[in-house]
Amino acid sequence: MTTPRFDIIGQALSDASRTRMLCELMEGRSFTNKELASAAGITAQTATAHLRMLQNAGLVLAEKRGRCVFHRLANAEVAGVLEQLAAIAPSSHLHLAQRRKAGDIAQLRSCYDHLAGPVAVALTGKFLDRDMLIEENGGFRACGHEIWQKLGVCLPQRPSAAEARQPFARPCMDWTERRLHVSGPLGKQILAHFFDQGWVTRNSHKRGLQITGLGSRALQEILDLHCEELINA
Repeated sequence: MTTPRFDIIGQALSDASRTRMLCELMEGRSFTNKELASAAGITAQTATAHLRMLQNAGLVLAEKRGRCVFHRLANAEVAGVLEQLAAIAPSSHLHLAQRRKAGDIAQLRSCYDHLAGPVAVALTGKFLDRDMLIEENGGFRACGHEIWQKLGVCLPQRPSAAEARQPFARPCMDWTERRLHVSGPLGKQILAHFFDQGWVTRNSHKRGLQITGLGSRALQEILDLHCEELINA
């Protein structure tokens, strides 16, 4: 039996500068060594050593584009694990403290390639209430419903081998809300549609998002979701 090397992951996450760089990559974009060094407040040389450790741990990938080398999270699974690690706490009273710590990104943000925050949690609740999602064996199963099309979602007809390994809809523990939001290909389609329709825009923080008036009206009409109440709560 092969023993998972948790010690390698633990060592990679044990430095504050490395975790700051990982958080910068949680948006799903790629950044250069210098950009990540600036975000972490360290020198480019130090950032190079940190990124090498993160790569060796399987958390980050480096890709050469022209003269520059760009770094990104290895995959959506890494982003999901990092989001859930941020939520680890023994007591629910830390919920508001987590919101304060998150600052401008607490209310609505991107978690790699899907939505996170109160709106994302409320969306997932609406999906469950309408049997668009079914909780099953600790995961989510997406069921056919006319609303999916209005949200830009195309459900898979027949699960492929890849989809069997990575479910179409996956639960992700929300860092600030301490409740589940939906991730996986389903969550990716929803966020992409929200951007395409102009329902959300990016704010000054790379991961932070803002719901537009158009998006607020659309979600109220489609799902009876009142975004302003959620964001201002």
